[in-house]
Amino acid sequence: MHRIRDLEPAARWEDAFLSGNGEYGIMVHGHPWSERVVFNHHRFVLPNGTRDARPPKIAAKIEEVRDLVLADRRAEAGRLLSGGAPMLWPQSFHPGFAMTLDADRADQDAPDYFRETDFATGEVTVHWAGKPQRRAFVSRADAVVVQHLSGDAETVIGLTGDLPHRPEDVGYATTAYENGGLAFLRIRGTYPQDQGAYGFEGLTLVLGNAAVDGDRITVTGDALLLTKLARSDEPGWRTAELEAGLLALCDNGYEALLERHAALHTPAYERMRLDLDASADERERPVGELLDLQRADPSTMSPALLELLFHSGRYLLLSSSGVLPPRLTGLWLGEWGAAWAGDFTTDANVNLQMAGANIGALPEVAAAYADLIYSQIRDWQTNARDIYGARGILAPSRTDGEHGHLFHFNDEFPWAAWIPGADWLLYPLYEHYLVTGEGLDALRTWLVEAARFFEDFLTRTDEAGNAVFVPSFSAETGPDDASGRPVYAAVNATMDIAAARHAFTLANEATGSDEWNGILDRLPSYLVDERGALAEWAWPGYTADEEHRHISHLYPVWPLHELTPSDTPALAEAARRALVLRGDENLSAHGSLHRALVAARLKDGELAYGNLGKIVGNDMFHRSLMSSHNPHLHIYNADAAHTLPGVLIELLVDSQPGLVDLLPALPEAVPRGTIHGVACRGRVTVEKLGWGPHGVWARLRSPVAQDVTVFYLGEQQTVHLPAGEQVSVSFPAPPTGRRR
Repeated sequence: MHRIRDLEPAARWEDAFLSGNGEYGIMVHGHPWSERVVFNHHRFVLPNGTRDARPPKIAAKIEEVRDLVLADRRAEAGRLLSGGAPMLWPQSFHPGFAMTLDADRADQDAPDYFRETDFATGEVTVHWAGKPQRRAFVSRADAVVVQHLSGDAETVIGLTGDLPHRPEDVGYATTAYENGGLAFLRIRGTYPQDQGAYGFEGLTLVLGNAAVDGDRITVTGDALLLTKLARSDEPGWRTAELEAGLLALCDNGYEALLERHAALHTPAYERMRLDLDASADERERPVGELLDLQRADPSTMSPALLELLFHSGRYLLLSSSGVLPPRLTGLWLGEWGAAWAGDFTTDANVNLQMAGANIGALPEVAAAYADLIYSQIRDWQTNARDIYGARGILAPSRTDGEHGHLFHFNDEFPWAAWIPGADWLLYPLYEHYLVTGEGLDALRTWLVEAARFFEDFLTRTDEAGNAVFVPSFSAETGPDDASGRPVYAAVNATMDIAAARHAFTLANEATGSDEWNGILDRLPSYLVDERGALAEWAWPGYTADEEHRHISHLYPVWPLHELTPSDTPALAEAARRALVLRGDENLSAHGSLHRALVAARLKDGELAYGNLGKIVGNDMFHRSLMSSHNPHLHIYNADAAHTLPGVLIELLVDSQPGLVDLLPALPEAVPRGTIHGVACRGRVTVEKLGWGPHGVWARLRSPVAQDVTVFYLGEQQTVHLPAGEQVSVSFPAPPTGRRR
């Protein structure tokens, strides 16, 4: 359950086994006698001249843009909003380099070969001849990649920048040298000039029977390899700094370094576990067999594979979170030219990957996310001022992690009109506060700033006196024009209304005031269309693209808890109707799992499970259990891997302050099981939840004394939780089966 084992070497970098500390990431793959380890760093991004890009100063044009949109001259409005500017992309995430490990046994077999990743320690091992021959991990304690080579083989170690699709204007230089009787390997990558950064480097210290041989090092027998990475913004290298860092660690053996790392990694990973009653035989299957069996029967999800994906997803999410949260590819990439720049795509993907961070008891991931947001949020103030002449904050739709300026848009894609982003991106920080009781002091100012933006933005009203959101963009789609062509600049996107209502409500709470009550009363109502579905825009005459992968209009369901079956049954049913009517477009991972999260909130376990099955049953997991963006392993992408644990948690436990809902969306295909360690909104931990034919039982604990209402299938119990004490609760199985 807490490791993956493969009986075959990884022939493709996409199948490489992964380790990371939230800053460095490694990918181990290749033949046992000819292995490759790709080194990644969260801040390795290819300069492209956008590091100093700023939002356009177009505030003087905004009222004209509004007039055009309201006159249904929306394409003209989009052109005016962009000013004819080309679409600029953030700097693209790229791999650093590869280490080559070539032994003198290429013509020999490696009997009893298997490779393994231990989720609890973050260690990748390669075994043959009855013992581990290669071991590696990335230390969270010492910020170093640690590798150990065993055996009596002679191994030539090199570093190379020769990775697929490397741009011609990125240069590499490698060297091997001795210093103080120690052997070092160094590689330097140089970026194109005058684009925003200078270069990056890696330095490896080789300890053992090592000899420099040209630009490589030959070792015989056991060896310990320590590697550090760096990036230089200005001309010059940081080799001396890296060398000093390696020398400070060289008196430590592999086991001592692993112990220091595991002291940080293991407790975080072990806070949760899931048991779906898979058989012991299924759990023992190598990952390749599990995936092959799933491909052979795509309509039935294997409980053993679901368990493994849950644990692997939490492992990968933790391992790719540290100095930054996970990118589109987590922290790993084996070739240049990442899809969508391998960035942080903020209109959907980042938040979906965060779906299981707070409730999955990973404050380390929440802290990395907070670092990204707080490091850039003052740039959001610049966006609001320059584009709308407004106070407050306006978030961009994507970032490379180096700034938060909004410049990614063109005539067709009016990202300057995507106004709900600040509320959407602040939500995981607010959820962290709900789960832990911590972080509100740092967040309070920005909750108010999100409200201030909407306060200044809402300058127009309709005939009934309701505020009008214009220009408005429901990412990444728009209503059709008269010719049937979608035009994205529009009015009253449902997500905008939900975000403004949420922002004003939280600002009132954060300040202990009723300052925003008046404008809350003037917000438009959601629109239910003639099909009984929650409309994507609360504006007459608009039709949606019902095959589109995004479901932004269901923001009030997930993650907001604004529309729920118990509190707003009519609107919740309209939201469910909207979800059912939505097609699958290209079966993108984030689209299906977003649908699953919304379905879980609507207490429709079968709909949620069906959307989960679109991922698991469509060949979207590599042998590393990193996922793809589309079926049949197309586009290496972390969305599914990182989001899936959050989906499974939401099926089993939903929560709000003072409320814990057990098994709100349990699918019929999961009749029994247990989950440990769910972190609830409201500072309650479900230490264990079990379910089966005879009922449901749970153990709850809270760090503060409080009363909570526990729900199960319409039944409820009020439970008093003394501070720090465990309390048990149980419900019998309903006599007539499940009921909504």
